[in-house]
Amino acid sequence: MFQNMAGEDLIDQLNFIADNGFKAFEDNGMKNRSISMQEKIGSTLNKRNMSMGVFVAHKIYWNEPNLASSNKNKREEFLKHITESVDVAKRVNAKWMTVVPGHKDLRLNLSYQESNVIDTLKFACDILEKHNLVMVLEPLNFRDHPGLLLTESPQAYRICKAVNSKSCKILFDIYHQQIQEGNLIPNIEKCWSEIEYFQIGDNPGRKEPTTGEINYKNVFKYIYEKGYKGILGMEHGNSISGIRGEKKLITSYQEVDNFN
Repeated sequence: MFQNMAGEDLIDQLNFIADNGFKAFEDNGMKNRSISMQEKIGSTLNKRNMSMGVFVAHKIYWNEPNLASSNKNKREEFLKHITESVDVAKRVNAKWMTVVPGHKDLRLNLSYQESNVIDTLKFACDILEKHNLVMVLEPLNFRDHPGLLLTESPQAYRICKAVNSKSCKILFDIYHQQIQEGNLIPNIEKCWSEIEYFQIGDNPGRKEPTTGEINYKNVFKYIYEKGYKGILGMEHGNSISGIRGEKKLITSYQEVDNFN
């Protein structure tokens, strides 16, 4: 996101974002980095008094069912990945990890599919609760990711309520939910008790706030006034390439953060 201004080195980028007032860092691919790099990232975040955001905890099945099915091997694979992610979280001082339940199982009724997901997530919570870690379920819109089981915030809310654990909550991606359902603030309100994390991206285009239709100043004001003190993950691209685009990104966030 800041490669032109900070350089290609990830640690240099972390120091750059810290110098520019950002308080957290997230990395979907953290689990695939070397152990030595994970430890280096964790040390840098600690030195800069920054928080680690989400990383993807497991292999995501984009085109075939895994958690939606009753396949024992798929469940065991998922739980193995969750166990591995506990060690990753410890290295980088993370609290949250992203879970996407994968593709629908078109052979099963939706209720059976959700029950399979719930059962597996309960087993995962048995692993995570001992370490005070949280998996956050991310609904993804069906335009960008056709065929996935979890697409809407009310569905994620229902699943989290059924799992009934402090280690299973919602990642509310504002970009995805604007496409999938809109009505952002009322839906956030309805799901509030189960939301643990937010991600950001404007629509259309999935670029920084102010480049699309979402009134991020109002959304941020609402979230702030609700008392949210967690991370707002910047999961989007830059609308303009190069240094000019990176400077624009920073000013865009300054603009939407100025809501008082």
